[in-house]
Amino acid sequence: MPHDTPLISTIVGGLVLAFIFGALAHRLRMPPLVGYLIAGVLVGPHTPGYVADQSLAPELAEIGVILLMFGVGLHFSLKDLLSVRGIALPGAVVQIGFATLLGWGLGALMGWPTGGSLVFGLALSVASTVVLLKALQERRLIETERGRIAVGWLIVEDLAMVLALVLIPAAASIGGDGHGPVEPLSAGLNSLFGLDLGVGGMIAMTLVKVALFVALMLVFGRKLIPWTMHRIAHAGSRELFRLGVLAIALGVAFGAAKLFGVSLALGAFFAGMVLAESELSHRAAQESLPLRDAFAVLFFVSVGMLFDPNILIDRPLPILATVFIIVIGKSVAAFLIVLAFKKPPGTALTISASLGQIGEFSFILAALGVELGLLPEEGRDLILAGAIISIIVNPLLFFLCDRARPLLEGARREETVAEPASAADVGAVQEQAPPEDDDVRPTALTGHAILIGYGRVGRIVGQNLKSSGTPFLVIEDSDKRIGELKAQGIEAYMGNAVARETLDLANLSSARSLAIAIPNAFEACRIAEQARSANPSILIVARAHSDAEVDELKQYGADTVIMGEREIALGMVDRLAQVHHESVSYEDRQEPATIIPTGTAPPERQ
Repeated sequence: MPHDTPLISTIVGGLVLAFIFGALAHRLRMPPLVGYLIAGVLVGPHTPGYVADQSLAPELAEIGVILLMFGVGLHFSLKDLLSVRGIALPGAVVQIGFATLLGWGLGALMGWPTGGSLVFGLALSVASTVVLLKALQERRLIETERGRIAVGWLIVEDLAMVLALVLIPAAASIGGDGHGPVEPLSAGLNSLFGLDLGVGGMIAMTLVKVALFVALMLVFGRKLIPWTMHRIAHAGSRELFRLGVLAIALGVAFGAAKLFGVSLALGAFFAGMVLAESELSHRAAQESLPLRDAFAVLFFVSVGMLFDPNILIDRPLPILATVFIIVIGKSVAAFLIVLAFKKPPGTALTISASLGQIGEFSFILAALGVELGLLPEEGRDLILAGAIISIIVNPLLFFLCDRARPLLEGARREETVAEPASAADVGAVQEQAPPEDDDVRPTALTGHAILIGYGRVGRIVGQNLKSSGTPFLVIEDSDKRIGELKAQGIEAYMGNAVARETLDLANLSSARSLAIAIPNAFEACRIAEQARSANPSILIVARAHSDAEVDELKQYGADTVIMGEREIALGMVDRLAQVHHESVSYEDRQEPATIIPTGTAPPERQ
């Protein structure tokens, strides 16, 4: 068997270099995405040394696009979007239109055709899902008003780009230059009946097929897909469940493209959105995450392979203009739009910083534009250069916005105070305009318990803590569970407890106990280690699945480690002993035992 196969060498070369440069980017406090793009540049045809297979890389990248959009669909929440629709929908539409207009103007100045200039402008108008969500998570803004507006804005942008991916090929097919694909249904009507539907007819046919696909997914898919996943889950095979998630994502995307002529991205998005309504959506997201991340990395590597670094020397002014549109033009437009909706300056700054970059959809639109003969290759290189530079600059943009926020809000308060008003008017304004309270603040609890994770195990622990009157809070990374906890009046924080910033919100130094209910032993060890260093006297209880995990967790600071299999075995032995040795009668417990507070402090750690 030959070992020098193009597929293996492309995957290995891409992943290894992506790991090296992604780790280096992370070390320099930049998004790893920058490292992935640089790795793609190094294995591309425009740089010396190893060159990856140019035909296989785009196909691997297509799988990455499918899984990325499937992940976006899994996190799509119609409820969250509707809560901020009053600003996210019109704001995103206006911002997309403004950025597209700026990009069209730049393309026209460079002599590009109208179609190419519009594709260029659209590519500059949409922010990266990966970069935006990463930035909001790092700053603990997902659950704030600013975060919800940013995510809602992003969802509207994504939906607009999904529609663009459908309409651009249909519009390109009427150009008469032979580049654009012919819409099959329109071509069939033309050959059979001699009907020329024209531009409007072809776009209408495309929209009809998309509407038919969406209807089938919402009527039948939302019942069939969750039912299938529940049946697979009841089979008890984790491997089969993971395979089912991937089969649904890839199968629906491929079927949508072949049967309805819509993009693979649209099919994957709706597959994820339908599955998101199931209780298994969180588990599906976790099971598909490793493969999704791996192919997403290959997607960014393949994008980097297309970039010609020589454009940085040959066309510096167009690159500066492109970066200006992305970082300054979009951000200023978003800032003014949010202010126009009477939102605080802090919210406007966060939204503007979040949108000051481009990413996945920009790459997809650029590749589609070049493939259809609409966008010149120079335009694709400008988009790639603008993406890399804007992603690198984005953390700096957030830093500047964080510094400017107190100044703007202070000036706004002074301006409000300077305006003459009666005491009654001031009281009315204070009642109608509550202060901006969208920052995540540390808990005020002391002597409390901290519960990490609210899954099957964490839920039982939390219910017992609540019934016993023990003050506690929960750290959880599932937005659905966070909503459930807040509905019950339980204090909860969204995020990964591995991050020290998230743990600090729980007031570790004043807590009496920490229960780590997540099944991931690697993350549990890091949490225990950080908690022990912050509070040497805290009681740490964790869970494990093996003796090795028990030893490791104790080594990193856990006081008590409960191994599930051992406790199950002891329970079974106890029940058998009561039958065979006539022990005390056994009573089945319908409810778990209640934790009774002792009123004494946990023992000091030796």
